[in-house]
Amino acid sequence: MKSTQRVSDLKALSPDQLNDELINLKKEQFNLRFQGATGQLENVARVREVRRDIARVRTLQRAKTLQAAKS
Repeated sequence: MKSTQRVSDLKALSPDQLNDELINLKKEQFNLRFQGATGQLENVARVREVRRDIARVRTLQRAKTLQAAKS
């Protein structure tokens, strides 16, 4: 249920906003990896969530690109 709501929120974003969201997620992923390496990571499941969110954003970016090319 949570991911469905997240996808609908992401679909409403423009391509530039999706790119900004991707950059923020990449930064968060880096910070989580750094915390994991130093033993400071408390919420291990967040790594998986961020990875999946990155995949969602990339999928939507690709779909919007294909839709724009089709038009």
